[in-house]
This record gives sequence, C-alpha cells and structure tokens, in this order.
Amino acid sequence: MTVSLPFHRGSKYLSPFERFAARAIAAAGGSRAFGTACAVVVAWALSGPFFGFSQTWQIVINTGTTIVTFLMVFLLQQTQNKDSIAIHLKLNELLASHQYASNHVIAIEELNEEELTVLRKFYAHLAELADKEGGVKRTHSLDEAAQAHSRKRDRR
Repeated sequence: MTVSLPFHRGSKYLSPFERFAARAIAAAGGSRAFGTACAVVVAWALSGPFFGFSQTWQIVINTGTTIVTFLMVFLLQQTQNKDSIAIHLKLNELLASHQYASNHVIAIEELNEEELTVLRKFYAHLAELADKEGGVKRTHSLDEAAQAHSRKRDRR
C-alpha cells in the first residue's frame, strides 16, 4: 500500500510562527547572539557608576533578562516539540521498514511509565539472553524474541 503524503519539502508550508521560531532560535543559538548578550551585560555593568548603582539600574537588567528568558522558553519548547515529533517519525519509519523490528514499539511514546518499565525489563531480559548466547544480534525483536530463543534452545 502506497501512502501519498500531503506535504512537500521546504518551509513554505510552515506557519508564520514556526518560521519566526526557527529563525529566532537559530539566531539566539549563534555566536553573534552570545556576543551581543555579553556586550549588553558589560555595558550595563559599566553604566553602574553613572547611575549610582541604583535600584532602577538593577531592575533594568533583571527585567530585560526575565522578559527574554520568558519568551525564549516558549520558542525553545515549540522547537523542541517539533524536533521531537520529527525524530519519532524518523524512528517509526526505520522500525516500520525493518523486517525484524517490532511494530509494537512504533508508538512507544504513548505508553505510560508502568508499561515502559515492563518493556524496559523485557529488553533487559533479551540482552541477558543474547549475552548468554554469544551476542546481541542473536535475538531480534519484541515479537520474535521468545520464539527465537525457544528455537535456539531446541537446536542445542
């Protein structure tokens, strides 16, 4: 079954906020932004004697950094959410395309903590079985692990 995806490569389908967030995060993470921030702090510190190190002088930097931090949290969260979704989709594609991978783990992020703990223990058990049998490539996936282990044990 072939699925046609309703999008194309490129940023023309991004919302204005997504385009703004991507540009702002890229700029904020660059050396120019860091240099600018350092220059602002140095300028503020050097202006202290001129303003008599007053409370207003202190409030200026506190207010400015608080506002920038507050806004950056939302930009960073939006970017992180989008990147996380993209990474999950890429991993899902790899899982779906590999014949030995378990399709049950494609939406693993939807499991609750208890289910993830059970699954983690299962994979730890698979690793132990693989160690006993001489390597991690001996046991393949969640779906096939018990059957593969039984077949291997029966062959001995």
